[in-house]
Amino acid sequence: MRLLLIEDDIKIAQFVLKGLASAGFAVDHASCGKDGLSLALMTPYDLLIVDIMLPGLDGIALIEKLRKEKRNTPVIILSARDRVADRVRGLEAGADDYLTKPFAFSELLARIQALIRRAGGIVEATTLFCADLTMDIIKREVRREGEVIELQPLEFSLLEYLLRNKERVVSKTMIMEHVWNYNFDPMTNVVEARICRLRDKIDKDYPVKLIHTVRGAGYVIREKD
Repeated sequence: MRLLLIEDDIKIAQFVLKGLASAGFAVDHASCGKDGLSLALMTPYDLLIVDIMLPGLDGIALIEKLRKEKRNTPVIILSARDRVADRVRGLEAGADDYLTKPFAFSELLARIQALIRRAGGIVEATTLFCADLTMDIIKREVRREGEVIELQPLEFSLLEYLLRNKERVVSKTMIMEHVWNYNFDPMTNVVEARICRLRDKIDKDYPVKLIHTVRGAGYVIREKD
């Protein structure tokens, strides 16, 4: 999942960026409203986190412009303004949720996951599977033949992306855009290395291999090669 944080407070931004990266999200950051709006209009993000008091273009105006462009990307406002009138104004501008500072990161993460699941009014599956492999998104638990498989956050995100595109080939570029940040060097072999590590955990000890390489195209998770 790819998110955009629009926040001018460096300490808060670093805190949120570090937490979301640890949770397995790829996150871009903009420190002013104009840059944030430009990124939001150019890139298909899964969710935006927007401060209200931003230089150049405030968060409310940013959200209003985004909605005028018919962009339905879920938006969480993260603001020190805690009056009821401020929350009402933010929601009326088109935000989907409003969280006041200071905040618990666990609550922000829970709200992000909830909004992504119901993005566009469609509830995403919280349990993904392929053959005897299952992934519980809420519990962040992966099992094969009933046995728990321990995954690192990036491995979990990579497997989730493959499972959400089950039977569909995804390219290295698509994986980088959804699992890693855009400043990631496409010439490195980090995707191949991570796929290899994921295979060691998912496929190595099982007769049926699920993660397949499609030469010249990318990777796919499916029951048959």
